[in-house]
Amino acid sequence: MPSTPEIAAVVGITAISLILLRYFVQGSICRSKARLDNKTVIITGANTGIGKETAIDLAKRGARIIVACRNESKGTTAAKEIIQLSGNTQVVFRKLDLASFQSIRHFANHFNENEDRLDILINNAGVLWCPYMETEDGFEMQFGTNHLGHFLLTNLLLDKLKACAPSRIVVVSAKLHSFGKMNFDDLNGKKNYNSYTAYFHSKLANVLFTHELARRLQGTGVTANSLHPGAVKTDIARHLSIYQNSFLNILVQPLYWLFIKTTKQGAQTSIYCAIDESIDGVTGKYFADCREAKCAPQGRDDGAAKKLWELSEEMTGLCKNH
Repeated sequence: MPSTPEIAAVVGITAISLILLRYFVQGSICRSKARLDNKTVIITGANTGIGKETAIDLAKRGARIIVACRNESKGTTAAKEIIQLSGNTQVVFRKLDLASFQSIRHFANHFNENEDRLDILINNAGVLWCPYMETEDGFEMQFGTNHLGHFLLTNLLLDKLKACAPSRIVVVSAKLHSFGKMNFDDLNGKKNYNSYTAYFHSKLANVLFTHELARRLQGTGVTANSLHPGAVKTDIARHLSIYQNSFLNILVQPLYWLFIKTTKQGAQTSIYCAIDESIDGVTGKYFADCREAKCAPQGRDDGAAKKLWELSEEMTGLCKNH
């Protein structure tokens, strides 16, 4: 039978190991002191999660923040909270439903007509592992929201971004894009829908979109980069059964503490890509933990990126109306 000192030693080593593991999982912090006075930033999904934490940080740096989300009540409340936490009154809510091309066009038209600048666009909002649903325009919800919605929004705001160059586009993807594969014969997943693979594909689409966007923006002064925020506990996981079962949720709380980032920690790479001076002019890259990382080989496929862009233009009607 182990002696008391031996047991104490094992407990001590275990505790230290868990603390070190937790420290490792937390990831890096954006240490830039950059100010954003007189700059304007749009953040989709800034009413909650890492989008809201990103908004708080950038508001503290003096930026005018556009909280772009579909729920007016939640968006207005979030804008007020961001003002209180940052001390910056230049935070406003604007309604944007990324599952509706009409809403996206209305948002972009209103912004372009009423705002003088756009210095940073952060495509942050997303849908995760939901049952099969369709957007207002008939596209599978995860592909339609995570990719097509941001594709259309970004293109409709490009003239403003170019006019304010140097400016930045930040696309929140996920490491899970490495499990994705672009099935160009069934982008909507109607033939064989699986909520998990649909999410993987939509995150791969984010990386490919950023890859092709950066190529097209060469020489304009507008950069575009994608990123992995880490595993973060946010409302995006609301469709998972474990989050809907309060008993299971309680049981896994210790695992959350060990392996899952807080929203503030998860926002750090978004903030880094939006402001850090060390990546001025860097474009078409993929980041994780506030440093450049390697994306999956399928995320660097020039042919797939070009084909996805062309199909996305057709799906959104961009090639006809813009």
